[in-house]
Formats: sequence, C-alpha cells, structure tokens
Amino acid sequence: MTITSVPASSTPAAASPTSASANGATANGALNFTQNFDTFLTLLTTQLQNQDPLSPMDTDQFTSQLVMFSQVEQQIKTNSQLSTMIAAQAGAEAVSALPMVGQTIQYNGNQGVLANGQIGFSYTLPSGAASASLQIKDSAGNTVFTKTVTPNAGTQNFIWNGQTSAGVQEPNGGIYTLDVTAASATNATVSATTTAIGQVTGVSVANNVAQFSIGNTSLQVPMSQLVNVLGNQSSPSSSPTAAN
Repeated sequence: MTITSVPASSTPAAASPTSASANGATANGALNFTQNFDTFLTLLTTQLQNQDPLSPMDTDQFTSQLVMFSQVEQQIKTNSQLSTMIAAQAGAEAVSALPMVGQTIQYNGNQGVLANGQIGFSYTLPSGAASASLQIKDSAGNTVFTKTVTPNAGTQNFIWNGQTSAGVQEPNGGIYTLDVTAASATNATVSATTTAIGQVTGVSVANNVAQFSIGNTSLQVPMSQLVNVLGNQSSPSSSPTAAN
C-alpha cells in the first residue's frame, strides 16, 4: 500500500483512514492489508500531526481504529497459517497414498482411460426412469459409441470394449467419457450418477488437493472421489464391481 504524505495545511478529513484505505485498494477493489498495521500507524501519526488543535479528534476513535486494524492483521496471519496447514495436510495425504500406485480403484466420475482394450464404468439410476441410453465420447467430445439400456433402478455395471458403434477399435491410452441419458415416462430428464475404474499411476498435489493420476494420462482424480480399492488388477472385468 502506498503512503501519500499529507501537507500541514491539509484538513483531518483528507488524512482520514477511510481515504487512505481507498488509496490502498487493489486493482479488484479489495483492500491490500499485507502491511496494513504499519500503514495505519503512519496514517494515525500523520493525522495527529495535522489535526485542528482547536477541535481535536476523539482519542477513543483513534483507539478503536487501532484495535480494528490490529484485529485485521491478526486475521491475516491466521489465514496465512491455515493455508500453510492445508498445504501441509495435502502433501501428507499424497505421501500416505503412494502405496496406491499400481492399484486399480473405483472412483466417482464419468471419465476413464482405455487400457487393455476396455474401460469399466457403473451408473446408478433412480426409480422412475422409463428409458436410458449410454454414450461414450472421446477427448474431443465426439460420440464414438451409443447403446440403449434397460432403465432399471439401482446400480448397473458397464464395460466398454473400446469399439465404436462402427466397430472400429479405439487405441489404448485415450480418455473417454460416459454420459447417461435417461428420461421418465413423461419425458422428464432423470439424473444418473456414475463411477469409473482405472489404475493409479501416480500421486500428486494440485491447489492443495491430493489426487491420483490414472493410466499415465492427464486424467487426475481427487482422493476424495475414491470409492473402492480393487487391488492390483489390470482388467476392470476382473473387479467385483464390473460385469460383462
């Protein structure tokens, strides 16, 4: 925050903390309190030097301002310490998750990596669905496979064999998305939840969030999305949550 010197002829209002705070606003309008406590003391001293001796400002007002800015400074320090603690916790989670590398997991989400010619998914429909279909999309958003399924309520397993609707085999290592479209008897949209199965190839931290790398690709899954650990398996068809 830049401090502007106040000339002796200036009025107290010109040197008020309110005006100085406005000068110290950041580009987005938020106040920059990084060095705010020292700044306030400078402003307070300047204000005392330039006040009207015949009409001095109330000392209680100065005291309350000092307490307010001191509280802000303490809050900034607290927030900084909390951020450090959160970052340290995320790092510790990532270290503790290192044994997960090489394990096959089930996680909340609708994206998976094609490995060994297949991806394991599951989807859950509520009661009331009258129709349902599955769409597999590639990383560019192109629909490569569609299938009409029975709209049974509950969780259903689906293993995609990597073949498009035209029978072309997609290459391993690609990231694909499962979209579930379901509707009621009145053609109202019915929402479905999905999970996917993939192999953990790494653990990292991004934005203070520990996450799994899936299949040596850019697909990152937050650890909070973990549903089940299926073991050291290379094929989703051998997992207890997938079915042919």
